[in-house]
Amino acid sequence: MPPNFYEWIDPLSRRPSLRDIAAIAEVSLSTVSLVLNDRPGISGQTRSRVRDAAAQLGYEMSLSTAAPSSTNAIGLLIEQGSMHALLDIFYGDVIRGFQTEAQRLGYQVLLHMYDRETEGLDTLRADLAEQVSGLIVANDGDITPQMVVQLEDAAIPLVLIENHVEGHRLPSILGDNFTAGYTVTRHLLSLGHSEIAVLRGPAKYSSLVDRLRGCLAALAEAGLALPEGWMPAPTAKHPQKGYWQMKTILDQPHRPTAVVAISDRTAFGAISAVREAGLAIPQDLALVSIDNVADSVYTYPALTTYHIPKHEMGVLAMQKLHRIIEGKPELAVKSVVYGELIVRESCGACRGPGNRPELP
Repeated sequence: MPPNFYEWIDPLSRRPSLRDIAAIAEVSLSTVSLVLNDRPGISGQTRSRVRDAAAQLGYEMSLSTAAPSSTNAIGLLIEQGSMHALLDIFYGDVIRGFQTEAQRLGYQVLLHMYDRETEGLDTLRADLAEQVSGLIVANDGDITPQMVVQLEDAAIPLVLIENHVEGHRLPSILGDNFTAGYTVTRHLLSLGHSEIAVLRGPAKYSSLVDRLRGCLAALAEAGLALPEGWMPAPTAKHPQKGYWQMKTILDQPHRPTAVVAISDRTAFGAISAVREAGLAIPQDLALVSIDNVADSVYTYPALTTYHIPKHEMGVLAMQKLHRIIEGKPELAVKSVVYGELIVRESCGACRGPGNRPELP
């Protein structure tokens, strides 16, 4: 098995990085990347300062770094475990938005699926530097913050989708995940529910963690705590997310009156478990979720959910990456795309699609 990321660099003997150059030249990491790739938009004085710092550190530029790339290819990096994302009802829309905008701007999209079990980060960095003009990292999971920091040092323009690294000013496009979790939980509270369970997602995905934080914040504001057994861990035992989690909740001696599913896909599995138990939604159990994928309106009953503008997130990420590649001034910001609550029948509110009830 090839070395993993943590074995890739010996801290005592590592080569100078772009971060080292940026620190000495007192410029941003993106400025270093633009200078070493001979991109426009940087003053002569700053350009000289960056090159002097690189020479001072003995930084050796690879062929792919020393000359501007002629490729119009853009890399899309996802974890191997998210291969289904290409067809996934949430990430499929994100990727389609990114792909459509890339084609409009004249780029070809190359997909790279990272498998932490078989692929070393050094090989990944070398391949990407030779093949693409810029890189989109979609989601996190097996693509850890430490790995993103190393990709940041690779002199490749980089934009993150549903991913961010604390302490690093990387351009990121995020759904409003905390607000999503908070809003759907507040909606249940506004309908009179005080016994609310949560079907959470894997902790390695920051977007799902943020959604959970929003749910817990709303419950805490209402003075409520989740009983043991009402927030079961996700499991891969069933092809439908949420199925076994909901079965765990339904097996409790005292059941909640409402459930928050961390995603629509999780809600779909939960609905199957509820039906299997001979119960009805929302009569026996109210259900809300997050994403507003296309299929959410076709469940029975139709799913109350929080809309995350997936296609638009992909488009914005590609537009931002294009500006960085072109050397145009681009402030590194964490952009949060607003969403909205879509009220349907599964919560028991008996309101039309798209209506947003008043919160207490």
